[in-house]
Amino acid sequence: MGLHPRDDEALTKALLGLRDRGNTVVVVEHEESVIRAADHVVDLGPGAGPHGGRLVAQGSPKQVARVKESVTGLWLRGGGERPPWPRRSLQDAPRLTVAGARLHNLRDLTVDVPLGRLTVVTGVSGSGKSTLVRDVLFRAAKARLAGKRLPPVLADLKGLRGVVRALEVDESPIGRTPRSVPATYVGIMDSIRTLFAAVPDARALGYGRSRFSFNVKGGRCERCEGQGRLRVTMALLPDTYVPCESCRGRRYNADTQAVLFKGKSVAEVLEMTID
Repeated sequence: MGLHPRDDEALTKALLGLRDRGNTVVVVEHEESVIRAADHVVDLGPGAGPHGGRLVAQGSPKQVARVKESVTGLWLRGGGERPPWPRRSLQDAPRLTVAGARLHNLRDLTVDVPLGRLTVVTGVSGSGKSTLVRDVLFRAAKARLAGKRLPPVLADLKGLRGVVRALEVDESPIGRTPRSVPATYVGIMDSIRTLFAAVPDARALGYGRSRFSFNVKGGRCERCEGQGRLRVTMALLPDTYVPCESCRGRRYNADTQAVLFKGKSVAEVLEMTID
């Protein structure tokens, strides 16, 4: 994932080389070039999660391409049935100009970035994509918006008028602790805790909102400290995790799980899909 097409080709050749030496190679892959190189394709779906798990198509890439129910087949056919992505004209777009970028292998580079548009920076591995976007453009924009001096990685940054902030979405974890769950990411966890604390059984027992937090002592399972799993240290191997035998992976102790809202405990609510 994320490789340049030149590197994709080298990787595909390596996989075919393994096959040609008498091995069976099974790959989970979304890259079109790898799918087209396969001898046999197994397409699962049609959706994800509870909507998946069924065999949509299988066979050679050409056979899968003829199956109308297959999204993979649609793309192998060329995606003609899907309308093209709507594009916005660049003619009147204001420009953000990075002038004289010089860092690592960037050599006095000047480039325009249209504002209010989707811009893709591409190139072979090591060509300077991340250096330009993250280490030069983003750093300079943050500095200029904060009223600070530009970093010495470029000569100038022009065209920031109208830009109010610069944000970076990277690969760092979105949760602060191993206990974080999707409910905490989207901010609904507080509402769930408030809801369960208002249940008559919880009020009769004197349970407050903190009782339904897996980060606080009292309502959580103390054996796993609310994580639902235990870390097992492996000699010479990465650590592995096993479900907590005390709470069976549900994070809360039995007394907390005994409080029900519409027949569901707080642990069962957290196991639901967002739908």
